[in-house]
Amino acid sequence: MLDDRARLLLKTLIERYIAEGQPVGSRALARMPGLEVSPATIRNVMADLEEMGFIASPHTSAGRVPTPRGYRLFVDALLTVQPVEQQQAELIRGQLRVGDPQRALQSAAQLLGSLTHFAGVVLTPRRASTFRQVEFVRLSDKRVLLIIVTPEGDVQNRILVTEQSYSVAQLAEAASVFNRHFVGLSFDQARARLHGELTALRSEITDLMEAAVAAGEQAAEENDAVVVAGERNLLEVSDLAANLDRLRALFDLFEHKTRLMQLLEISGRAQGVQIYIGGDSNKVPLDETSMVVAPYEVDGRVVGTLGVIGPTRMAYERVIPIVDITARLLSSALSREQ
Repeated sequence: MLDDRARLLLKTLIERYIAEGQPVGSRALARMPGLEVSPATIRNVMADLEEMGFIASPHTSAGRVPTPRGYRLFVDALLTVQPVEQQQAELIRGQLRVGDPQRALQSAAQLLGSLTHFAGVVLTPRRASTFRQVEFVRLSDKRVLLIIVTPEGDVQNRILVTEQSYSVAQLAEAASVFNRHFVGLSFDQARARLHGELTALRSEITDLMEAAVAAGEQAAEENDAVVVAGERNLLEVSDLAANLDRLRALFDLFEHKTRLMQLLEISGRAQGVQIYIGGDSNKVPLDETSMVVAPYEVDGRVVGTLGVIGPTRMAYERVIPIVDITARLLSSALSREQ
């Protein structure tokens, strides 16, 4: 699509814009080493690049800035990635070697945030949605506390609002049926067995157990946690801080993590580092925002995703290798600890 001169000019323009944050004009490009073409030729090439949608001209300046399409071409075909320094790699390796998987995931998010000065995110491995035991505790006339104990010993509580009142004996009976017939199953499997094999149960007990299954499924979904670190770094990013609405939407994404989980789950299906650019990819809901992400593994099986969320104007050549090596070293640390 572009000849070598146009590609070099676009690469140079984007690198300068990323470094300085100001629209880049033809005179500035003409002074850059390596181009060796006249300002008139540069203006002609820039006009072609603008017509093709790779750069744009803000109304306040005669210079040009990259568009999402320009960034896309840059990261896919023009970028020169810088390798991570050995000292930095050893720092990451040491921080992830903590002996506890959950702490390793927290450390990975914190490292990504501190090393890139953006927000580090980690989608934790999906836990098994089975349970070891359930209990029902009567709170009031139509409110019941559901206690779920996972195979790992974690305890989760859910309040059920029921349509009828249950006695202590009825709650004990429902818990007994659950613990005799459903232990070791997922709540989805429990629902199928409840419909298929336990039709002889009294209807009022069945209603309670249906409510418990629905609450258990919700609890299992919430186990897919996203660890976020370094969000406050984004307050120092001029491209984002200048637009309060965009910054508010970004922090809303961090706070309500369901959408963020969906983004990270999609990127976990791909191999290696993936770059999603706002305005270019519908996977990133905010313009002027990019995600650089990579899957991580345990014993060769992908179990989660990690990465960085920051401005579209980021030093991709530095961020990409940091995300890549963090994913590799986290995979190594988790596989060793299993």
